[in-house]
Amino acid sequence: MAASVRTFVRSLSRKNAGFSAVLRLSDCRWFSGKAEERSTHFGFETVSETEKASKVYKVFENVAQKYDVMNDAMSLGIHRLWKDALLHVMHPQPGARLLDVAGGTGDIAFRFLEYVRSQQERQQRRAVLLGQTPSWQDVSDRYPDGGGAPESAVVVCDINKEMLKVGRQRADSRGVTTGLSWVVGDAEELPFNDDQFDLYTIAFGIRNVTHIDQALKEALRVLKPGGRFLCLEFSKVTNPVLERLYDVYSFQVIPVLGEVIAGDWKSYQYLVESIRKFPDQEEFKGLMEDSGFFCVQYFNLTGGVVALHSGFKL
Repeated sequence: MAASVRTFVRSLSRKNAGFSAVLRLSDCRWFSGKAEERSTHFGFETVSETEKASKVYKVFENVAQKYDVMNDAMSLGIHRLWKDALLHVMHPQPGARLLDVAGGTGDIAFRFLEYVRSQQERQQRRAVLLGQTPSWQDVSDRYPDGGGAPESAVVVCDINKEMLKVGRQRADSRGVTTGLSWVVGDAEELPFNDDQFDLYTIAFGIRNVTHIDQALKEALRVLKPGGRFLCLEFSKVTNPVLERLYDVYSFQVIPVLGEVIAGDWKSYQYLVESIRKFPDQEEFKGLMEDSGFFCVQYFNLTGGVVALHSGFKL
């Protein structure tokens, strides 16, 4: 009987020793340092999320001065038509407030201000042709604070200071001094209060964001109820023949153009790869709906080379 008790005690001690060893190993894992960081993609390369953010920043820091020239070269100038299509679908009216994210060089902002100005002029011409004389109530509604009609405004928000620097230089050269401001900010953590903007645009920028779902939630947050989100981005080509030609052009021509024009092969190799990693039209539509947007739809441009997604905050 005594021998049986001693055997039981020894086996129990061995079990406790094993448990203690496991506990000590767990303690080492818990307190040895920072937790493993989540990984993501940088083009076709797998990197940590922090590393991707710094790499993307470096890409656009490198290409900022040649960004617009390269857009013309890479797309054969068609990017201008894509951006014009964005404005026509948006159809902004005088008094609208736009937030243009990842819009550093100002392409969308300048088009927005020009479009709104043309809308104002059209409305004025129509009023003159119809011989309309505004009533006292019309005047009162138009000048609620006694300081003139409400002006449209656009805020360009970009995380990259070099891109914003180029945008400001372009604004100065165009003589654009009013209705436009430039803000350094992250699409995943926008430096604006809730319900501030009528319109939110992001053109060829959202695929560079680490957490697309977080960027979409931030877009929804800063839009006013009834506000509209518009995203212009490279997408999935729908025609098989065009897709093969597009792949050859993307991987064999665009990086070469980057080297010749901007002296930067790697940055443009990344841009080509990042397009292939971005969700297709239906998948991105689903991401928008999951983030809380309603009436989500998309329009394919140039056979799906680019897609324009639209959604509303209700």
